[in-house]
Amino acid sequence: MRKSFDVLLLFILLLARIMLNKFAEAGLFEHFKNVTTSPALSKLLPAGAAEAFGPWYGDPIFLLLTAVSLLAFLTYVALDLFRARLAEKTMFRWKYLLLWIVILTTVILPSLKMTILRHENLPQSYSHDGGVIQTEAAVNYFLQGQNPYIETYRNTPMAEWGFQQFRTALDHYPYLPATFVLSAPVKLLFEATLGWYDQRFTYLILFIITLALAAGLTRKREDILGLTMLLGLNPIMGLDIIFGQNDSFVLAWLIISAWFLYRKNWLWSSIFFGVAAASKPTAWFLAPFWALALLQQTSIPLSQAFRKATMSKLAKRIVPALGVFLIFTLPYFLWSPGDFIDDVWRWAAGTALIHYQIWGLGFANFVLAWGDLSDRFAVWPFWIPELLVSLPLLVILILKQLKDNSISSWFWHGAILLLGFAYFSRFLNENYLGFLLGLLALGYFTQSAITAE
Repeated sequence: MRKSFDVLLLFILLLARIMLNKFAEAGLFEHFKNVTTSPALSKLLPAGAAEAFGPWYGDPIFLLLTAVSLLAFLTYVALDLFRARLAEKTMFRWKYLLLWIVILTTVILPSLKMTILRHENLPQSYSHDGGVIQTEAAVNYFLQGQNPYIETYRNTPMAEWGFQQFRTALDHYPYLPATFVLSAPVKLLFEATLGWYDQRFTYLILFIITLALAAGLTRKREDILGLTMLLGLNPIMGLDIIFGQNDSFVLAWLIISAWFLYRKNWLWSSIFFGVAAASKPTAWFLAPFWALALLQQTSIPLSQAFRKATMSKLAKRIVPALGVFLIFTLPYFLWSPGDFIDDVWRWAAGTALIHYQIWGLGFANFVLAWGDLSDRFAVWPFWIPELLVSLPLLVILILKQLKDNSISSWFWHGAILLLGFAYFSRFLNENYLGFLLGLLALGYFTQSAITAE
């Protein structure tokens, strides 16, 4: 009997998820003590359990959740051994349930643990600086009628996070307005019911919606399992959820957009793509391929692509996205164009007065190794290799999209273009690689989702 690839894939992702969680928590200050003395978390442990565990291998909550996740995997494997005797539909339902248990114990519950620990300790602890701390401050500015792109973050917990020499974002909010505007209602809801708010509540809600809708992007059961695994147990984006980076926020709107397009509803697909584009510039790299997929033709001959009828149809269908994008962004651009551009573009590009450092895992390391720069904050024309790589790549990928104009190609080609640009940019942080893995997973497992009218 042929071995099951989904079992192997799940084990690989589960091991990565467990070890990354373990190493991430190991470096947190007084973490074991904070967990075992937590007014909320310590109630989950029987008396004396903390002393029995001791602080040597991880906190008790982490270890218990890990044990549950491995038990769920063991059950998954045992179930798979009898797949020839069970109906395919029944097998899928049980595997899908066990997969959700693994995601719950390795991503969702650890994220909630971090929100509780942060709430009980310092506001700059147990969280990401931009995705949680700064975005919460931006939400507060928004609710107070102030402009997050004008205001300073020097009087917020952001000023106490990380190393002082790298706190360049204290005068810049680098994300687009949909991030804080759409988080505001969630904040008000949780403060009215729970009494406090953590930005990860918004991310977790969208994360769960993302996984639920991803199952509707392909008809093949094995593809549903594979896609849910890679989105739910993404080695890097899983940590983004736990500590609160916002790539999952952008990915959620892209998946919602794809879900509607899969059901041939181009209007709502356009609206939600507009939300994604108004959340973070990483969504912009998918725009050309999404726009072509919006035409809902399996292939578009080059001679037809530039016809008046095709361009008119394309323009009509992207108008809702453009409208949503402008509704979010235009008020803040008009409010203070210089501050808006400075925060969203110049800070990351290294051309603002105070800007982001040369950083990450890509081409920028060769620039640093060359030895001509004084430090990580030096100015260097990264725009030159970015354009030299991205423009030819864009042309090649559009030509390929015309031949295979599907939802899968939209994500696959968008991921390749973003990778080409990001690799040669001023920084390529690991969270971008996690985002790219999510896009590539969507591109691979939605291959049966051809958008034909």
